[in-house]
Amino acid sequence: MSVRDLIPWGRSTNTPVPSAVRTEPVSPFLTLHREMNRLFDDVFSGFGGIPTAAGRSLAWPSVEMVEAEGGLRVSAELPGMDEKDVELLIDDDVLTLRGEKRAEATDKERGYSERSYGRFERVIALPFAVESDKVEASFKNGVLSVTLPRSAKAPERGRRIPINGAKPH
Repeated sequence: MSVRDLIPWGRSTNTPVPSAVRTEPVSPFLTLHREMNRLFDDVFSGFGGIPTAAGRSLAWPSVEMVEAEGGLRVSAELPGMDEKDVELLIDDDVLTLRGEKRAEATDKERGYSERSYGRFERVIALPFAVESDKVEASFKNGVLSVTLPRSAKAPERGRRIPINGAKPH
């Protein structure tokens, strides 16, 4: 075994172990050790969200919400998907993004894969009422962008409540 075998390549960066030309046989114990390290890394790296059976968190796809002039812009990362695989709904100030990511190869053709496939749904509560008939969406390079204009007749949500100081007894 060489010192190179002991270096934990990619454990924190999710990059694959580099394929070096080996002159000595691979130890089954070393293989088991690497697989156990990968298993623990996969489990403990999911604390940002609840891991699912597919290996991604329940908050997939990743979204970004930016309050723009007169409304809201929501962007969702959907790599490897087309617009025909995605459905976008708006109802009662809730934006729903759902779809299905399909495998490109069959199980018989695929030897090894770290990619995840299947149905997904992401429900996003909007911070204000929007004009649903003026919502626009575009899909480019695996990123879905949705522009949601604020409704002019929307009532102001929430009310500031003054806090009174404590009165002496």
